[in-house]
Amino acid sequence: MAGPLTNSLDSQPKPPEIERAESFHSLDDILHYISLGWDRLSRSMNACETFFDSKTEGEPFLYLPVEVPIPDEINGLPQRCKIRVARLPEKITPADEQVVARIRDHGLLFLEHPYVVPGGQFNEMYGWDSYFIVRGLLRDNRRDLARGMVENFFYEIEHYGGVLNANRTYYLGRSQPPFLSSMILELYRSDVASGQPNLQWLARAYQFAVSDYDQWTRAPHLAGGTGLSRYFDEGDGPVPEIMGDPSDYYRRAAHYYLENEGEHSSHLVRVDGEHPLESIVGPAFEVTMCDPGKSHPSAADCEPADHIGLTPDYYKGDRSLRESGFDITFRFGAYGAETHHYAPICLNSLLYKTELDLAEISHLLNQPRDAEAWREKAAHRKELIDRYLWDPVHGLYTDYNFESGQRSTYEYATTFYPLWVGLASKEQAGAVEKNLALFEQAGGLAMSVKQTGAQWDYPYGWAPIQLLALEGLRRYGYGEDADRISEKFLTMVLENFRRDRTIREKYNVVTRSTVTRITAGYVINVSGFGWTNAVFLELLNEAPPQVREQLRKDVEPAPPNPTGNHQH
Repeated sequence: MAGPLTNSLDSQPKPPEIERAESFHSLDDILHYISLGWDRLSRSMNACETFFDSKTEGEPFLYLPVEVPIPDEINGLPQRCKIRVARLPEKITPADEQVVARIRDHGLLFLEHPYVVPGGQFNEMYGWDSYFIVRGLLRDNRRDLARGMVENFFYEIEHYGGVLNANRTYYLGRSQPPFLSSMILELYRSDVASGQPNLQWLARAYQFAVSDYDQWTRAPHLAGGTGLSRYFDEGDGPVPEIMGDPSDYYRRAAHYYLENEGEHSSHLVRVDGEHPLESIVGPAFEVTMCDPGKSHPSAADCEPADHIGLTPDYYKGDRSLRESGFDITFRFGAYGAETHHYAPICLNSLLYKTELDLAEISHLLNQPRDAEAWREKAAHRKELIDRYLWDPVHGLYTDYNFESGQRSTYEYATTFYPLWVGLASKEQAGAVEKNLALFEQAGGLAMSVKQTGAQWDYPYGWAPIQLLALEGLRRYGYGEDADRISEKFLTMVLENFRRDRTIREKYNVVTRSTVTRITAGYVINVSGFGWTNAVFLELLNEAPPQVREQLRKDVEPAPPNPTGNHQH
């Protein structure tokens, strides 16, 4: 099979004509890079690089649904790409984690159409990444590739039980934030703009969108008795897709709880007579318990080495955090351990939008009763969001812990989601706008105000959140704020592109750099990068002329950054 993918797309082989044409100085250069990037990041079932997975070891596998004939493009693939082709053990039903447990060798799940991957270690088609990628493809007139990706999600719903985190077997039983109805409408509107509206396709797409919505509005995705929804992964125990040795990550989490909450932390279990080693879910870690009152404990202050493990509830939270897409943040408790105990503002805002999207599609399909029913669902969800997730004292949307009955005080950039979907009142949007200073930094919006060492917290900013927040601000008349922050983010990405010769998945928006020092979770700042490319195009298109003109000015290339491509 093809050799391993590297973290930098620019180190991958390129045809000589592309090498000569590529430069990294001007706005036109970054647009050229993005345009070429759609092909660099495209994968299909007849390309050997598609099957490589740096997150797992062993021989690469391609899995087919048990109920479909072997596609023609699979013929000759095992010999050419040195992979094995197998069928899933049985037909997958929604939230069917038991099938995953029966798959010994993890591998790629077959999809019918080419798709765009984020890049680096993320060499598969992801759920919420794809919404932003689809928008970028449509902006760059790559409608066929965008349509194929949406069709792939229909295939996942039909054959793999739902929209998946990504098309790998270890993601069966886990989804990602619901953007399917948004993708459908983006594609349909693009068809309308091109003079090719297709109501027959829209009617088919509607059925898949309803199926996706239904999974989020029934158990186990219900957030207690709130009437709202939560993130919830069907699996148990450690996830297999962590780079390197997954136990290293879980060891760090266990030691964090031990150091900050003590041995009686609700996330830890001690290996003893009541909890023997074989009963522990996941690995057990050797620790030494020392007197916390001693700043420099000696051997006499410490108990003999013991073993601790993480509780099953911790692993459920860890898995559910990964379904949220925000892995890792401390927003739902340290290391996200309580994710499944929260009704989150991001998810419920997206479900509100899904309800309105389905109302719009019903109207386009001349189904007025259905349209009215969806609007009623959206109105009811808005009432629940106002009741549980709106903090009128601080003027922020937040998350609600339905186990403790308390609203979170963690200030997080998902507070802008209700503005993007249009559920905030004028007064609520004004209150959120007054809190911009909590998040706004030199390079755009930071995810949170707390520095936890996690990549989805301060001081890091991510392209998709910039787009949602800035479009939300513009929706409520705060265009000046949106223009200012958009210019910060666009210029930061362009400046680092000149230096690094690539686009990254995340940025330190405080220092306006790509240098990251992450201690909790993923430490690599991957190059590529699908949704950053797409958001750059969208923000550039939405920016006022003076911002675009400023970005177009000829600027001498920045000197090489000796640390920009290394993570600490």
